[in-house]
Amino acid sequence: MSDGLRVGVLLSGGGRTLSNLLEYVERGELGGARIVAVVSSKPGIRGLAVAEEAGIPAYIVPRSDYPDSAAFSEAINAVLRPHDPELVVLAGFLSLYNPPEHLRERVMNIHPALLPSFGGHGCYGHRVHEAVLEYGCKVSGCTVHFADAEYDSGPIIVQRCVPVMEDDDADSLAARVFEQECAAYPEAVRLFAEGRLRREGRRVIVVPAEGL
Repeated sequence: MSDGLRVGVLLSGGGRTLSNLLEYVERGELGGARIVAVVSSKPGIRGLAVAEEAGIPAYIVPRSDYPDSAAFSEAINAVLRPHDPELVVLAGFLSLYNPPEHLRERVMNIHPALLPSFGGHGCYGHRVHEAVLEYGCKVSGCTVHFADAEYDSGPIIVQRCVPVMEDDDADSLAARVFEQECAAYPEAVRLFAEGRLRREGRRVIVVPAEGL
């Protein structure tokens, strides 16, 4: 598409992932993708300011205003609809999201662990890193996956590993994992924008550029 892949971003926090994606857009390293709208589930968070500073339309759809995820998702979809996103990226978004039919299999999430380990409802942020350390893992990392109707369960697109050091705490491990998140998420979005992801059941095949 001449104007690039249109991406909507959903967030619930400080906007570090959004900032990182915007840096890739600015450098022309996101496969031509561009962020067209940002929706926050909470008011007054830094992620909204990041969007506004970049000149991207930003909206607040408070999760607490809706009785369930279905009603919440409908409200988000109503906000996104005029921007016609072709991909929705969850960037620290803490609720389930049910996309409209045409966006099914077009929603991505990133998780700060190597799924299927240390995922699921309530397992996010520092809780993940604390669980990894408590279990005694020698490696951790991050996972970008297609999101579905369950937490952290969709087909895996990209994973990156980091070592767990003997003197790690949750903060130091989180920082090392986030460095890899900053590379993995843009990689997944770029591959999608370039039409290089093919799903076969639970497997996501990365098609070589020369194979297109």
